[in-house]
Amino acid sequence: MTTTRQTVARVAVAFLTMSATGYATWQASEGFTAGPVIPTAGDVPTIGHGSTRYEDGTPVTMADPPITRQRADQLARNLNDQAEQRFKASLPGVLLYQGEFDLYMDWVGQFGIGNWHKPQSPRTSLLRGDHVGACQALLHWRYQAKRDCREPVNWGRKGCKGVWTRQQKRNRDCMELQP
Repeated sequence: MTTTRQTVARVAVAFLTMSATGYATWQASEGFTAGPVIPTAGDVPTIGHGSTRYEDGTPVTMADPPITRQRADQLARNLNDQAEQRFKASLPGVLLYQGEFDLYMDWVGQFGIGNWHKPQSPRTSLLRGDHVGACQALLHWRYQAKRDCREPVNWGRKGCKGVWTRQQKRNRDCMELQP
């Protein structure tokens, strides 16, 4: 994702789509696993690039067979396309920079569209036109399986330090985009 201040105007969310750079950044953040894994203690099984379900809605289980990188990319793109449509519909009339769109789609990829609709998500601030508040709301999403991922005690094996560091990076990148 870009971390330089935008010099163009924000655009209606309906006209945006996740950029190739945004998708590649998300994919790199998720990594790749051929077989199903539980990424952190208390999490649900994922496969490929962090997919928790298949295109038909079937959840990933630990008994699922391994997939290829090609299938992982196909699965991720299909699920991203589905999430992108729901994401756009959730922000009527909201204007974003491309970098903001990519950043929040990355967030949806990690936390899910259901969490995007919760009051403490960045969406609430965006609907009010408060882009800085939306950036700050990213830092509230630091919990995984009721563990506060800011706390070093939760950084061990199968810990959740990555959840916190990813949120800090998103917050920094988001703030750098603000005029």
